[in-house]
Amino acid sequence: MIERYIAQLILYGLERGILDARDEAYARNRLLSALRMDDYGESEADAEKLELEDILGALTDHAFSRNLFSPNNTSSRDLFDTELMGCLTPPPSAVAKEFFSLYAASPQNATDYFYRFSQDTDYIRRYRVKKDIKWKSATPYGEIDITINLSKPEKDPAEIAAAAGSATSRYPKCLLCRETEGYAGHAGMPARQNHRIIPIELGCEQWYFQYSPYVYYNEHCIALNEKHIPMKIDRSTFTKLADFVTLFPHYFMGSNADLPIVGGSILSHDHFQGGRYEFAMASAPIAEHFDVRNFSTVTSGIVKWPLSVIRLQSASSEDIVELADLILGKWRAYSDERAFIHAQTSGAMHNTITPIMRRRGGMFELDLALRNNITTDEHPLGVFHPHAKLHHIKKENIGLIEVMGLAVLPPRLKSELELLKEH
Repeated sequence: MIERYIAQLILYGLERGILDARDEAYARNRLLSALRMDDYGESEADAEKLELEDILGALTDHAFSRNLFSPNNTSSRDLFDTELMGCLTPPPSAVAKEFFSLYAASPQNATDYFYRFSQDTDYIRRYRVKKDIKWKSATPYGEIDITINLSKPEKDPAEIAAAAGSATSRYPKCLLCRETEGYAGHAGMPARQNHRIIPIELGCEQWYFQYSPYVYYNEHCIALNEKHIPMKIDRSTFTKLADFVTLFPHYFMGSNADLPIVGGSILSHDHFQGGRYEFAMASAPIAEHFDVRNFSTVTSGIVKWPLSVIRLQSASSEDIVELADLILGKWRAYSDERAFIHAQTSGAMHNTITPIMRRRGGMFELDLALRNNITTDEHPLGVFHPHAKLHHIKKENIGLIEVMGLAVLPPRLKSELELLKEH
């Protein structure tokens, strides 16, 4: 009966367009190799098509019954079924060629193709993402998004900080490295045989474009530096964000801050996150305008938002970059003891910025969220971070996505809230 599921997987690849008919026998032989099968009896795919999750589940059950992997847990099964999907996934060069062919007509056509492709290859596991719990909550600042994400593990801020400063010679060095493309994975690294990335240029540097497998929001994408270098917020960051929204004007793009606590979950590899979604912060109005000398082409204001956010708007990306760099420099050195804001203590810097860039027609719009990661004995995970009384809800860093108005909560809350409701 195993031939039935192999035939179903081949049919899935052909119908989704990720497998060319010319490559059918080649893909089948790769599947047989992954399943350690020397023989194959011809089998027609069922008239009633099976869901991809069911096809992969049956093939993975078969592989486990033949001791092809162990133990039979989610991590091991994911490693194996990703290998199977890799047998159908076209090479990176073919994917990039198709992407740029479509991009010549329309950037949106290119991203539509690549987003669908990333789901069809099961890099983005649709059947898991749709189980995420999502809702909106009304606040004085607009409707914020909340999700209990069931596919991403929760990280402790101490682990994130340690990873940011640690050197490693492992291959690949982290989950974001370009070398993950096609990597088989292991117990500590997910398999990526079905993962593809698109080369782009940002700030005259080589970067790559991909989608997040966890999809916190629509078309959640990532831009990653070709080099495995730490996160850094400086003038070039603003230039690269402007370059990205010039390449893809229908997407926003932002960066996590470059310090622990106020940064994201991966600080060891320079990267941005964006997508095609209107967050509550993007819809929030400017509560108070102000003028900056020598920047008459830039509209500046304070956003009505629970974080301290400055919004810059201009038709000139160069002028926005210039002013953002000026604000960054001022904020890095700013202290206000009355507000318990200290630029540095014992030589450690505390002030940084979380920037988010988007297009509004012919205008560039840049939001600058002012961040500070100072700690005390009472609040060792940050004074300007949810305090210990809220860590049962979320302990992980408050990064770019939370700044914009999407609370990404850990999967444990699903079962905990069900137990709470019972009691």
